[in-house]
Amino acid sequence: MLQPRILIPVAAAFGFLSLALFIASGRSFAFDRSVVLFFRETGDPSMPIGPAWLREAVRDVTAFGSTVGLGLMTIAAGLTLWLCRHRHLAVGLVLTVIGATAVSTVLKIVIGRDRPDIVEHAALTFTASFPSGHAFLSAVTLLSIAGFVGLAARRDDITRLCLVLAWGMIVMIGMSRIYLGVHWPTDVIGGWCLGIAWSSLSVALLGRSMAKAEGLNPDSVRASG
Repeated sequence: MLQPRILIPVAAAFGFLSLALFIASGRSFAFDRSVVLFFRETGDPSMPIGPAWLREAVRDVTAFGSTVGLGLMTIAAGLTLWLCRHRHLAVGLVLTVIGATAVSTVLKIVIGRDRPDIVEHAALTFTASFPSGHAFLSAVTLLSIAGFVGLAARRDDITRLCLVLAWGMIVMIGMSRIYLGVHWPTDVIGGWCLGIAWSSLSVALLGRSMAKAEGLNPDSVRASG
């Protein structure tokens, strides 16, 4: 029987591939329209629900998933690993995020899904809709940071803490894209699925090989300090 650390990324990859093929065929989901409209004022789809401060707060959250936001996180985590003498892991983390960024760009061009056209966008957009770059790249960046830091620390409590914080940010960033009307829910779900698969593969293969190159045993984990 497959272990969860194998089953989950395999299922995520299959989920992304299924969504991508369905969307590339030109079909759509009624679910997408219903969820997007759920976050809009009744009778006024141009206005997201909630007070003005909430809309500004959501824009702030979505900025964490931008190229600038995730780039700064990657630089900060990479430099921290580097200064802690985990230079192989630092390089592996940076390569993981750069590779994912390139793949995100190519997928958007190839699939070419239109952005939601049933509501007014509450944020600027410049690329196609599927997969959500914010959802995909935030999942890749934050889950990879958690994984690479966990390999460096070799402590499962630190790894769990990083994963909890990562998933909190990932979910908020993804939901912010739907709330702002710039992505269909399936764009975000597809981005999450691909991000889980990409980061899992990177940590399992690249991360573990980098850890071994540094003389670390990735299978040796301590419960606490």
